[in-house]
Amino acid sequence: MVDNISDGLGRLVLDQPPLNILTRSALRDLRVSLEELAGEPDLRAVLLTATGKHFSAGADVGEHLPPAYVEMIPEFLDTIADLACFPVPVIAAVRGRCLGGGFELALGADLIVAGEGALFGQPEIVLGVLPPAACVLLPRLTTPSLAAEIVYTGDIVDARRALAAGLVSRVVPDADVEAEAEKLAGQVTRHSAAALRVGKRMLTDSPDTLREALREAGRMYDEELMATADAVEGLTSFLEKRTPEWAHR
Repeated sequence: MVDNISDGLGRLVLDQPPLNILTRSALRDLRVSLEELAGEPDLRAVLLTATGKHFSAGADVGEHLPPAYVEMIPEFLDTIADLACFPVPVIAAVRGRCLGGGFELALGADLIVAGEGALFGQPEIVLGVLPPAACVLLPRLTTPSLAAEIVYTGDIVDARRALAAGLVSRVVPDADVEAEAEKLAGQVTRHSAAALRVGKRMLTDSPDTLREALREAGRMYDEELMATADAVEGLTSFLEKRTPEWAHR
């Protein structure tokens, strides 16, 4: 997953087109790559990109079902924490769909450069589940009302609205996303690695605090949400391509 490192810039590529689904295997590769990059003393920034038309349509729904979710959710949240707490700035270049776990992954970056056609969203509620990382990160990054709207409705947010809400840093034509992200990375990597590392710590919540918040969200997901019939029904109905039948209360 590590592409190369040059001029202080490390590169990570999601390379499972067409939708770059975040399987447990892909998440494990990403964590390993982040660990490798963290050991580079001259590293000043990381660029996260994706192969194909779409950044990521999210995690593998099948891996959310029992019993796989017991291991998958902590692994997923550890990946987000590793990205969000990475010692130097992370810049994500996003085109096309950036949904579910893909959006949560992008939220772990410090800066997002989005294409005009990029679409962001957390559709988990449609399946009777929730996005644990987004529930922690969205209220830190945008207004509480928009964070709630994204989580509670599952509706799509386009690139322009994401820019106005402060969720993305720049919006450019889809064809220019990588070039603009490279340009932004160059504006970062020209500076002192030491200053960037301290600045990252100053601008970010305490790593321990953020990791604890993500782990608590994961505990609620595992112990409370997945204990409901609706969660299993929603995920199963998606895989079976039918309308879910929610429990009546």
